[in-house]
Amino acid sequence: MIEGPPSAVRPLPGTPVTFRWRKWDGAPHWVHEGVFLGSDEWGDWIGQRDGELSARPGRQIRADGPNVTLVPPSGDYACTVNATHPRIRIYIDLAWDVRWSETERAVIEGIDMDLDVVRALDERGLFIDDRDEWDEHRVRYGYPAPVVTHLESLAVDLERRVGADEAPFDDATAARWLRELASHPTPHRP
Repeated sequence: MIEGPPSAVRPLPGTPVTFRWRKWDGAPHWVHEGVFLGSDEWGDWIGQRDGELSARPGRQIRADGPNVTLVPPSGDYACTVNATHPRIRIYIDLAWDVRWSETERAVIEGIDMDLDVVRALDERGLFIDDRDEWDEHRVRYGYPAPVVTHLESLAVDLERRVGADEAPFDDATAARWLRELASHPTPHRP
């Protein structure tokens, strides 16, 4: 069994947070603006309002509608549920060591591990994405065998659970946190 990240002091609900991804080799990846919403039995929830920034080297986008992201205690994925996005309902980034920063306040950081589980609203439906990138990077970066085995198995399990609408991948769980997001005023960012 893979152990989760150590517990950390969470900010108060409504606190602006930064979600910072990197790749296995330490290279910067996506950085998302958001707000801490709270925790439940599934983990910590981060919200992102319509228009909030997501950026990576060479690209910046604004959220296309509100969304909420679950970070489970295991730290091996981050599940984003979009409220109104026109193409994607659920996007799960398979990850490694996602946790609250030990050195920066109100920052979540983790390693993006390429594989994604996606529930699209178009003919693509539910699928595991970026297998080609996963195959390339696990060789290039030398992902350890236990990490590969765990994440490949997890991707298949998450795809099954999303397809079965199991909590926390069901609409009711996300709706609760989307309501919570709507109850917080837009945070001021320095």
